[in-house]
Amino acid sequence: MNRIDKKSGSLPGVMVIALVFLAALLLGGCGHENAADPVKPTPVRVARASSGPAVPPIDTNGIVVTKDEMRLSFKMGGVVRRIQVQEGDVVKQGQRLAEIELTEVEAQVEQARQLAEKAARDLKRGENLYADQVISLEQLQDLRTQAALADAQFKSARFNQGYSVITAPRNGVVLRKLVEERELVSPGTPVLVFGESARGFVVRAALADREIVHVKLGDKGDIHMDAFPGQAMIGTVVEVASAADPKSGMFPIEVRFDAPPPRLVSGLVARLRLTPQSTGTPLTYVPMAALVEGNGDRASVFVVSGGKALKRDVRVAFITADSIALESGLISGEAVITDGALFLENGEPVEVLRDSGKPMEAAATPPPRAES
Repeated sequence: MNRIDKKSGSLPGVMVIALVFLAALLLGGCGHENAADPVKPTPVRVARASSGPAVPPIDTNGIVVTKDEMRLSFKMGGVVRRIQVQEGDVVKQGQRLAEIELTEVEAQVEQARQLAEKAARDLKRGENLYADQVISLEQLQDLRTQAALADAQFKSARFNQGYSVITAPRNGVVLRKLVEERELVSPGTPVLVFGESARGFVVRAALADREIVHVKLGDKGDIHMDAFPGQAMIGTVVEVASAADPKSGMFPIEVRFDAPPPRLVSGLVARLRLTPQSTGTPLTYVPMAALVEGNGDRASVFVVSGGKALKRDVRVAFITADSIALESGLISGEAVITDGALFLENGEPVEVLRDSGKPMEAAATPPPRAES
């Protein structure tokens, strides 16, 4: 009986020792596992901040036209007798383009000529009579006035006869035909729209008052047209209005093509982005994806320093179509995080990736040489 008591008394102690040993092994294993698995850095991509103008680019739409467009018309009203050109025809200076029925005009010229000749004969007869002291000096002066008036009317009729025919003022192209043959037109009604080819094409656009104050002659702009997809053209501002259009309240401008594409025609729609020349302090530009927080003109970005993402407060000047201009908080050349920035915490370890998805540091390590 005493031996049984001794054995039963020793069993609990052995079990306690075994449980303590097992717990120690488990705790040791957990500590070893945590030490072997450190926190992995978050993969991100970065972009370099750049320097840019202190004013934003100006985006607008315009129409491609010839530099000098003229609306040609008859000085005299009448029935259109003939239009000898079609839209798109290339014409030379002095070439006849259109004319009206000349019967009435020629009759007016002939009537004025006859009156002028009669007045001249009356004046000559009056001078002879005055020399013979048959008429007074006052009567002679009246005859001279009548002759002068008749001659002036004859010159006016001939002048109008000359403008009853439309001729090309210079070498150019017929852009539009506004009337047809046998139509009755009043004096000054546009018949043809003529464009001079020598001075090339321009883009005509209009800007608001907050935009026109930044545009000057000589500013450059990018021109894009659906007629020439994927082809970016450069233009120069050659005209800036000093007064607004009373109908629209906008300020017209003209941008000349520096190198126009072939087969350019009037009437094409163009998208225009002007880059005004700024004398102010350049601003820092970052991609739109770098912005993580914003409140008014206050925002935040992440910069990479020592393998960590550090949050930086910045001040926004303005936002363009694809970037953000900053007044302060960042300098040109600093690396800002773009992809992955929204998921970061301040001070979090990061790993900068290349476009291929590999770390940038791996690209700088040369591959091992093959042993001979």
